Amino acid sequence: MLILLQIVLYCLLFILPVKCAVGNSGLNCLYFYPKEYIDEACKRGIANKDVIMKKGKLFMIPFCIVLFMALVMIISVWNHVTDFKTAYIQAYLFLVVMNWFDGIVLDRLWVGHSKIWIIKGMEDVPYIKSWKNVITKRGMATIIYLIFALVIAGIVVLVGKI
Repeated sequence: MLILLQIVLYCLLFILPVKCAVGNSGLNCLYFYPKEYIDEACKRGIANKDVIMKKGKLFMIPFCIVLFMALVMIISVWNHVTDFKTAYIQAYLFLVVMNWFDGIVLDRLWVGHSKIWIIKGMEDVPYIKSWKNVITKRGMATIIYLIFALVIAGIVVLVGKI
């Protein structure tokens, strides 16, 4: 039951910075949109691609570091995990749930049903990722996280030795 609570808190930690960054306009987080959408926004003079990419890096680097550190701390400190196998299983579980949460809850539900993400001047351009895109991308990430969870588990074991 504790791990379920931790996963929910981890997903909240995932969504909170996104909500803060987007504020009340998807234009603030244009870097989350599909490449074709960004290109069209630039073509229409709504945005500048260099500025979008810079903003994306300024958000994504600290965002990923915080999520990475939080995951290591949850598994090593909160759960007191010191063995590699348990750390690996927990890391993989958190990563996979967060991955599908992002694809289904954020990309399809929140973005698909919230007016925040509709950018003025771009109403006629589709921006919601298709189910095929979500399933393909999340399926690939699920496989990649098999490897990434190894790194996290190794760090958890190292932290456990401190």
